[in-house]
Amino acid sequence: MNKEAKTESSKELELGRSALLPERGSIPDEYKWRLYDIFADQEEWEKTFSALKARLPEMAAFKGTLSQSPARMKELFALRDELAVTLEKLFVYANMKSHEDTSDSKRQGPANRISALSMEFSAAASFITPEILSMPKERLAEFSKAPELAEYSFCLRELLRRQSHVLSEAEEFILARSSDAAGCADNIFSMLTNADMKFPAIKDEKGVNIEMSEERTVSYLRSRRRSVRKAAFESLYTPYNAMKNTLGATFDGMLKSASFYSSCRKYASPLEAALDADNIPVSVYDNLIDTIENNLTPMYRYMDIRRRMLRVGRLQMFDIYAPLVADPFGDIAWSDAKKMMFRFLAPLGGEYVEQTKKGLEEGWADIFPNRGKRSGAYSWGSYSTHPYIFMNYTNSLNDVMTLVHEMGHSMHSYYSRKNQPYATADYCIFTAEVASTTNEVLFLSGLLSETKGRRRRLYLLNRRLENIRTTVYRQTMFAAFEREVHRRFANGEDTTPDGLKELWYDLNRKYYGENIIINEPLKMEWARIPHFYTPFYVYQYSTGYSAATALARGILEKGEPAAKKYMAFLTRGGSDYPIELLREAGVDMRTPAPVEAVVKEFEETLDEMEALI
Repeated sequence: MNKEAKTESSKELELGRSALLPERGSIPDEYKWRLYDIFADQEEWEKTFSALKARLPEMAAFKGTLSQSPARMKELFALRDELAVTLEKLFVYANMKSHEDTSDSKRQGPANRISALSMEFSAAASFITPEILSMPKERLAEFSKAPELAEYSFCLRELLRRQSHVLSEAEEFILARSSDAAGCADNIFSMLTNADMKFPAIKDEKGVNIEMSEERTVSYLRSRRRSVRKAAFESLYTPYNAMKNTLGATFDGMLKSASFYSSCRKYASPLEAALDADNIPVSVYDNLIDTIENNLTPMYRYMDIRRRMLRVGRLQMFDIYAPLVADPFGDIAWSDAKKMMFRFLAPLGGEYVEQTKKGLEEGWADIFPNRGKRSGAYSWGSYSTHPYIFMNYTNSLNDVMTLVHEMGHSMHSYYSRKNQPYATADYCIFTAEVASTTNEVLFLSGLLSETKGRRRRLYLLNRRLENIRTTVYRQTMFAAFEREVHRRFANGEDTTPDGLKELWYDLNRKYYGENIIINEPLKMEWARIPHFYTPFYVYQYSTGYSAATALARGILEKGEPAAKKYMAFLTRGGSDYPIELLREAGVDMRTPAPVEAVVKEFEETLDEMEALI
């Protein structure tokens, strides 16, 4: 490594591990995303905001005229898309600016205003779908085949498929206006758990008293010292148990809202309503749960390996996140993280890798933590912008994996927007997690193929096991909980906090086995899962991981032909139903085969791990 490269790495390592969070202005521009690619400054944002708000009434001029001709319908769609693209840009910019420094209240104002304008846009456009569906089916079918509406053909056919679940114009307007109120349960949950909850302090490994937050308690659950893990576990669940009834009432609000909207739209259940949005058969959901629950023996085996490696007499729930092997990889500078990603994503082809390089060189990523910066990581952007990656990079292999994951999302967006019109560029969650997880599986497989040392291999094997445990087994358990809770609510059965606590206990006992102690505080864990406020969302992590594993295996085993099919999948966006898009890529999620393949990989990883311990 030359002197210049060493200097760059040293600078990056310091930015990633600084004891005191730097002010944002002190971070070099090369490590910050380029939001000025969207708007030059706040003044330009304000002008665009005002112009868009003034144009929303333009859509009303088309009311009552959509059935006149395909050309007239196309004219409205073009206007709506133009306004929606601008709205997306405004929304993304305002929110990403606020995430740069959440302590700056001035940044929150634009984010709040564009959220309100989004609801105004939905209300202004609420007449479109009911009016289209008031057309005779034969005429609408003709429109869906008209050359002028070619880019909207799938969308129109999808409207026809869901016609019985779309309401009258007046009813759709009311539902659009009610969406803000319907989100109250989620908002209350968020404020209660993120702002109002206080977690008891604990003593760390050195006996120092540490102030706790939810993120910190989760971090200390990974401590190598068992007494610290136990203290963090008890701290985490103390406020949840203290607020059991409030959280129960909030959860009940979500159940009522889900039931209300599904019944308004004439679905048999919230589950059916959630899955029908992407034309996913309910059998896919049920098959996932059945397949995993028929293959729980490998999980019990993993829990026993975990008990032995941690050298405890009886495993407890506060032991399941503790690393079995300390991270042997040490600090990884940002420039080295990028090189690792480029190397292990090479099976996807030179074009894919070159575009990831170009994206990072052209301001896609906001990399290091700074004072006031939002926590976590994500990929975002809009149809008319390049993708953006938000990170808080702190030099660990885990952060490298986060980069790989978010780049998967960003490249999916890049190829989809490049190849699809606005109407079909957006992809659903069912396929979104496939692109990110395929990257992860390829990266981890590549790193394992180059890793010879026993401790490093053990660490990576355990990482794979944890990925499958938390993303497939655990999220499927969440899916089973949701299915049962909504069934109970529909039938007037017990959904009280105490009833949910017992259900949660029973599921954990089933999934983790008889030889682990299910600690009493864990019974409130259902109350801290934010995704439950978007009903029947979490199962897609399990299906996505299963599909991604199958695709990555195909790419590694078959090479270029499989990679080409996968790259074609990335370009398809939302131009077909997700089940069909994945089938064309080589995975049929209507069968148990992809989930069974993940279970097999789990077992093979257990075999190698046992041979090394």
